[in-house]
Amino acid sequence: MHRWRCWCDPRVQAGWPLHGANLFSADVPELEAAALRFMREAERAGHAILSGIALSLGLRATYFRDVYTARPTLLFRIFEYPPAVGPERDEAWGVGEHTDYGLLTLLAQDRHGGLEVKSPGGWIAAPPIEGALVCNIGDMLDRLTGGFYRSTPHRVRNRSSHTRLSFPFFLDPSFEAEIVPLPGHAEGTHPGNGERWDNADLHRIRGTYRDYLLGKVVKVFPELVNALEEP
Repeated sequence: MHRWRCWCDPRVQAGWPLHGANLFSADVPELEAAALRFMREAERAGHAILSGIALSLGLRATYFRDVYTARPTLLFRIFEYPPAVGPERDEAWGVGEHTDYGLLTLLAQDRHGGLEVKSPGGWIAAPPIEGALVCNIGDMLDRLTGGFYRSTPHRVRNRSSHTRLSFPFFLDPSFEAEIVPLPGHAEGTHPGNGERWDNADLHRIRGTYRDYLLGKVVKVFPELVNALEEP
């Protein structure tokens, strides 16, 4: 049994694609308050990180919030990775190599680890640190900074004999935000990503974040094409 919780956001009321009420399990009544608190605090942390990034680029601290994240697109998920078993446990995959779509991902992981990040020297483990969040740069921040900040290729392999839980929070631009480079970081200012896991050229992305995100979603879930209608 589940229960829906809608905060009466006008975007939800208008029927925007990929917007809707939160779904919580009635079997775990304490989950709702914990999840919503985590989202609020992770959003605050994400805005603080973006303020630091803006300052590092010579922009005012509020630039991202003023231009891209006044009404951010937020997503929080809880993933469960089964334990690795059998003789091929070292080759068992949870999630293959990928980069995240948006600006920032703030990830809480349990003590079992399994997250790996691709560095210039190869894959390295990102072991859990108590009280710390992993921060992944997403494709959209790569795009907006002309490659100055690179999106983080990562993957998950749960090699432990225990179930692994991870809690990613995605902080992305407003659905209606125009995807234009930051001042001084237009195309060609900085080198691109080179060869990517998906062969995509991030720096050709145009339009709104809505256009970009819906294009990504329908590639992964083609059956949603007919369901995604204009609000």
